[in-house]
Amino acid sequence: MRAIRRFNVRTALPEQLAPLSDLATNLRWSWHRRTREVFRDMDPSVWDAVHGDPVALLAGLSPQRLTALASDEAFVARVRSAAEGLSTYLTAPAWYDEFGEHEPAPKAIAYFSAEFGITHVLPQYSGGLGILAGDHLKSASDLGVPIVGVGLFYKEGYFTQQLSADGWQLESYPLLDPDGLPLTLLREADGTPVDIALALPEGRTLHARVWRAQVGRVPLLLLDSDVEANDGIRDLTSRLYGGGGDQRLQQEMLLGIGGVRALRAWSRLTGAAEPEVYHCNEGHAGFLSLERISELVTGQGLDFEQARRVVRASNVFTTHTPVPAGIDRFEADAVRAHFSGTAELAGVPVEKVLPIGAEDYEGGQPGIFNMAVMGLRMAQRSNGVSQLHGAVSRSMFGGLWPGFTADEVPITSITNGVHAPTWMDWRVIELGRKYLGQTDVREAIGWDRVGRVPRQELWALKRELRAQLVADVRDRVRASAKTRGASEAELGWVGDLLDPDVLTIGFARRVPTYKRLTLMLRDPERLAKLLLDPQRPVQLVIAGKSHPADETGKKLIQEMVQFTDDPRLRARIVFLPNYDMQMAQTLMPGVDVWLNNPLRPYEASGTSGMKAALNGALNLSILDGWWDEWFDGSNGWAIPSADPSRDTESQTMDPDRRDELEAAALYDLIESQVAARFYDVDADGVPQRWVEMVEHTLGVLGPKVLATRMVRDYTTRLYTPAAVAGHAAAADDFAVAKDLAAYVGAAEAAFPQLRIEHVEADGVSDAPSIGERLMVRAYVALGGLRAEQVLVQVVHGRASESDELLDVETAELYPVEDLGDGRTKFEGALTLGRSGAFGFSVRVLPRHPGLAGPAELGLVVNA
Repeated sequence: MRAIRRFNVRTALPEQLAPLSDLATNLRWSWHRRTREVFRDMDPSVWDAVHGDPVALLAGLSPQRLTALASDEAFVARVRSAAEGLSTYLTAPAWYDEFGEHEPAPKAIAYFSAEFGITHVLPQYSGGLGILAGDHLKSASDLGVPIVGVGLFYKEGYFTQQLSADGWQLESYPLLDPDGLPLTLLREADGTPVDIALALPEGRTLHARVWRAQVGRVPLLLLDSDVEANDGIRDLTSRLYGGGGDQRLQQEMLLGIGGVRALRAWSRLTGAAEPEVYHCNEGHAGFLSLERISELVTGQGLDFEQARRVVRASNVFTTHTPVPAGIDRFEADAVRAHFSGTAELAGVPVEKVLPIGAEDYEGGQPGIFNMAVMGLRMAQRSNGVSQLHGAVSRSMFGGLWPGFTADEVPITSITNGVHAPTWMDWRVIELGRKYLGQTDVREAIGWDRVGRVPRQELWALKRELRAQLVADVRDRVRASAKTRGASEAELGWVGDLLDPDVLTIGFARRVPTYKRLTLMLRDPERLAKLLLDPQRPVQLVIAGKSHPADETGKKLIQEMVQFTDDPRLRARIVFLPNYDMQMAQTLMPGVDVWLNNPLRPYEASGTSGMKAALNGALNLSILDGWWDEWFDGSNGWAIPSADPSRDTESQTMDPDRRDELEAAALYDLIESQVAARFYDVDADGVPQRWVEMVEHTLGVLGPKVLATRMVRDYTTRLYTPAAVAGHAAAADDFAVAKDLAAYVGAAEAAFPQLRIEHVEADGVSDAPSIGERLMVRAYVALGGLRAEQVLVQVVHGRASESDELLDVETAELYPVEDLGDGRTKFEGALTLGRSGAFGFSVRVLPRHPGLAGPAELGLVVNA
């Protein structure tokens, strides 16, 4: 067959329908139902055939159909109204406008992520990280936060999942044509595509073009290596998390370094403000810091360390995994090869690069470059994505701050949230509007009034959503069975698959080992008994993808699929292949219970249970991630966990024994509490106690799980302080950054020589009581620093039997006398505020106005 070249011709719309072009290319339609309905009503059969893709719909309509629609005055009026609605959304005052009147809010924020889950039409995501990034952009748009997203364009996406006859995961990679997607190519003023170029080893050059997706108010820039100039590396960005050798490293160089260059081109061509804050969403984009340093060295005349201080001040880093295997780590020699010789970034010698990602701490591995470590070292402000994950991260990365307790490690927490308009079924939203007024589900208002909705109507809606899920599952199972080799004659049983009146539990996520897809299969007969119970049956809808290289994950999927193939059970338990956003938007509203049973504490946050909760589902989960902080005993159920991190007895427990105990607890909960409450109905068929839990869940969790709450938290707690610090570092010809760089060098040299020579205390009675004041004096040899360059603290608290300090507080000691020879006397008082055993110690920390906190440099001298 002759090879052909193919390209996409975009539809020429009649003038009356011209606004449809902007409506189709602004992804606000993905969370705005009325806009989607305009497209659907152009031709419902074509809309279904293109799976709800407005760009594909316009390409699939005949000129005759477009002409007929253009002459339909009522439809043209709908188009005009939708266009006016989009214009109002894009220009109306938003939360950030008011926030910026009172706070030094940044004019632009760059948000870097390796994946973005905006809509199934633009499949640039593998799982929770990408969905979270997509919800972040959407909520930033709703709030008017001036974010610019930066990522890569993967023309083959992640992968499409199918199942073989024996249940083995099969991957395929359909090609995406960017010209047929809601994307616009970024072009120079003369019409030529913007070219982003990076130096690679051996004198090679990597080129990329830039596609723009518009997410409401937020532009998303996606770099694409599929250009003719890239001889031999044209497919670098073809697959998300694909490839081997140097491909992943080069992808991340393109994302970080190329992403900054794409931002510069975007600002130059559009007049958009240059970002004042750079948010690195996980470590994949960490090399953005090196490009920013290079700009400052070559453009502003700073040296490397001075530029590093400027960059750190305005960087934010979010870590998303408590699992070391989830962090990108490269051989240091590979990094050396990509940042030296002809590939060296100007002003960024490789000898300065390697220490930034080095695992040169207790427990680290020599010769490895760790992208999360780089992210932490290059950002003054870092966070985990739930309270528990923040604590786990402080412990996990504590080696970067030796001498500090885990609580003092400078990693905070901002718990994830979800974009309610994307994930709530429109009928749930409409029911709320009917009884609560015009409530905006993006805001934390009105949720406490959910009890005004009649319980019978709420329960009827849940059955309607369950029936919708059942219909969708039957279609998907039928299609999957055919790809696995079944004939139509063998599929009569699919018509009886699931029951809209049976308790429905959902479980869907990626399939790494720690998420324990098959925990529910620990006792197959007991699970079968739950599924087939004649009075209180249970049905399970399961989905998930394993990474193509994860053979263990694929075996778990196969084990699950083979269990669901059992003719005795298949009407009550199904595995759906190709879990994606479109499936989730039917699955989560349709279930009664969302199940999550990871190994605690390996779920960083999780957001699928949040989405289910917003649709009136209850959570049944291990106390991990977000559920650990927001479970209150009445919004679902907590599966008891034998967690070694908090249970001494569990520290030596065999993993199989742990799974056995937790699976048994899961079965017990479903049988004795979940199913019992679901089927406990009144004379009208309404399970009053169940619906009461649903009301409580919506009222309590609704405001908490919103991504608008999350983005506000990022804006107030991280973005704005980072912008302030960045401005301060750059002010007066970078005076603060230059002084801080000099100070850091001096402090790193001085602290190994610094000594607390003597500590004394007096002022309390022999039998001290609450309210007495303890006077503490410390005599410190400063190792060449001045007294005002250090912070001397009394660390005090309750003393344990092992002489550890608990419930720690600090008080400052002040310099009162220069003793000569570089020695200074420090003095201060603290008030005894608690009874019981009391203990204290003294320590010395760095002090400089350019530091975000005293632990930042990881330098401390303890008495």
